[in-house]
Amino acid sequence: MAELQGRYDVIVIGAGPSGAVAAASLVKYGYRVLILERQHFPRFSIGESLLPQSMEFLEQAGMLQAVVEAGFQHKNGAAFCRGYEYDFFDFRQKFSAGWGTTYQVQRSHFDKTLADCAERQGAEIRYGQTVTAIEQSESGVTVDVLPENEAPYRVEAEFLLDGSGFGRVLPRLLKLEKASTLGSRIALFTHVEDNISDPRFDRNKILITVHPSVPEIWYWLIPFSNGRASTGVVLPRELFDESSMDEQATLQGYIAEGGMLSEFLTHAVFDTPMRKLEGYSSDVEQLFGERFALLGNAGEFLDPVFSSGVTIALKSATLAAATLHRQFQGLAPDWKQEYELPLRTGIDTFRVFVDGWYDGRLQNVIFADNKSESVKSMISSILAGYAWDSCNPYVNEPARLSTLAELCRG
Repeated sequence: MAELQGRYDVIVIGAGPSGAVAAASLVKYGYRVLILERQHFPRFSIGESLLPQSMEFLEQAGMLQAVVEAGFQHKNGAAFCRGYEYDFFDFRQKFSAGWGTTYQVQRSHFDKTLADCAERQGAEIRYGQTVTAIEQSESGVTVDVLPENEAPYRVEAEFLLDGSGFGRVLPRLLKLEKASTLGSRIALFTHVEDNISDPRFDRNKILITVHPSVPEIWYWLIPFSNGRASTGVVLPRELFDESSMDEQATLQGYIAEGGMLSEFLTHAVFDTPMRKLEGYSSDVEQLFGERFALLGNAGEFLDPVFSSGVTIALKSATLAAATLHRQFQGLAPDWKQEYELPLRTGIDTFRVFVDGWYDGRLQNVIFADNKSESVKSMISSILAGYAWDSCNPYVNEPARLSTLAELCRG
């Protein structure tokens, strides 16, 4: 049997944003926390455009100063393009109270910044560790770990949090995965030296471009602070399968059809290997159990179109840490009422907007000429990540989007 190497209050799988924030929050409460991370940081990850709501969670976790000092690209909104149609949402002009600005980040740097913060605050992090099995009992949870170039070992804890992202460790080990209701899509993406000098391009905003004739195809362009950018295309799987070109040629071919986007990237240097993400939309049977909870993408991932992934991850980490603290204090929290349902409120709001994007309703709203400023501020709040603000009519009743789309179309 593998050697037992310690007992902790909480073990966190994954040192990404959800794992790091959860660990830092629990350490502040006074608990002993171990993070097990399969990779070595810094490492590449997608999801580079943060939402302003994230800043509140980073501030609560004691990580805001480190993020501010890291020199990331300032972000104050989202711009949308369809051919040569253009509109934008300024997140500082939103319905909800709170942060109106944030950053666009190279995730290798951002994730390491957060992990280092968690470690400085007292969390223990072990890199190069693969979780191979877990065993739950009345006394806690035992985790089997396979480290790189060393003998397997076991660690124990009272509770386990899975922040493994697309690795989805616990959903696989516990057979919690279920099919997503969202369509099957492919994302092709890379980092480029963007060489953008066009005065129409605003580096303080993510640019989301709709293909001029196939509205299901869309692109992102996320500028960084060092003259580089992340760019990618999302398309239905069948269109990718029908293509005879390689992945870089496919991405560049679609960019060439992107109208204003194509002009922005005229001088871009594609100097980084292409990456592909498929089958990324996911769901699970449950977000928590007797001895575990799932954070962020490990539980559910919708779609990259509104950059909601990191915000949902940080919200889940904040909620889980607070709920677990109450449990450790003997207060017997109701995880469904205090964790799952509050988390799903925002997820469901984003889901309506993702569905509305792909069926055209939201695109009708975004590119309409007759949007009222009050409605635009409410939509801006959700795009800024404030999907939990129940005072916002489009959070309280997300179905209002259909009515708004009809008004904009008329």
